[in-house]
Amino acid sequence: MTSDQYKIVFDGELMPGMAADAVKSNLIRLFKSDTSSIERLFGHGPVNIKRDLSGPEADRYLQALHHAGAKARKEPEKIVALALVDKGPERSADTHAVAAQMNCPKCGHDQTVANQCERCGIVIEKYLARQAQNAQAFKGGFLDAATQPYAPPRAQVGVPTPEYGELKAFTIHGRIGRLRYLAWSMTLMTTALGLLLIASLGFAISAVLGSILSGLFVLGVLLVSAQISVQRLHDMGWSGWFMLLNLVPVVGAIFPLALLLVPGKDEGNRFGPPPPPNSRGVKVLAALWLLMPFVGILVAIAIPGYQQYADRAAL
Repeated sequence: MTSDQYKIVFDGELMPGMAADAVKSNLIRLFKSDTSSIERLFGHGPVNIKRDLSGPEADRYLQALHHAGAKARKEPEKIVALALVDKGPERSADTHAVAAQMNCPKCGHDQTVANQCERCGIVIEKYLARQAQNAQAFKGGFLDAATQPYAPPRAQVGVPTPEYGELKAFTIHGRIGRLRYLAWSMTLMTTALGLLLIASLGFAISAVLGSILSGLFVLGVLLVSAQISVQRLHDMGWSGWFMLLNLVPVVGAIFPLALLLVPGKDEGNRFGPPPPPNSRGVKVLAALWLLMPFVGILVAIAIPGYQQYADRAAL
């Protein structure tokens, strides 16, 4: 073994700002191990997690552990040559004492020559044989963590970000695009017309009942409208507090146009991943919303003309 071999040592310390439970959870995923095995890494002093690594391999391994929150360190291997002890009379007592010392190849414990480590309890012959077998199987990549507990980690640390965000209308979290904003606004407006009809029936029964229903329905529609508007702002990369611009004179009249015209971000932003692609129903509802102003104009023109025609026919 040459002098460029390193080992990874872990004392149980954590990276700054990391919680112990989070680090243990990351290490369980990193090593694809169980909780009891990871718990043994903490509170028992220095533990050699991996030995016999080259410089680049040790750096990659150390980077993965630091990313998981474990404050490990890289140390050079101590090269210890084990020599057969000749117990003949020609050996002095001092020579015999030096030759009879050894270091455990796993934990580095200094002890007299023995087949089993006094500290970690491994059988040294079996451990060295397994290391030699693994060295032959190691071909520039990482060993399978299921068969080698000392293999460098392959699992990705952290939770992967989903490709698309989850759609929820009744929340201020998440993102929606322009077409979905129009489609949801169309659905909300249709619902508001239905609630207005129910409120009018309430007025027919009692003025108090009609007033209560009207107040509740108006508050509900305003709340849902604010929620979907905040999600639209999130898609643009803006904070939901920009909704307060609606209260500013002049600006409040122009601001709704920003929700309709400013495109969203195709990639994820600080408010989450992008919304899923628009379905056919979303496109149809958005088109209906855009047609409503034109329909309103045609109705406004047609009703007076029809009224004049009806008046002439009555004469």
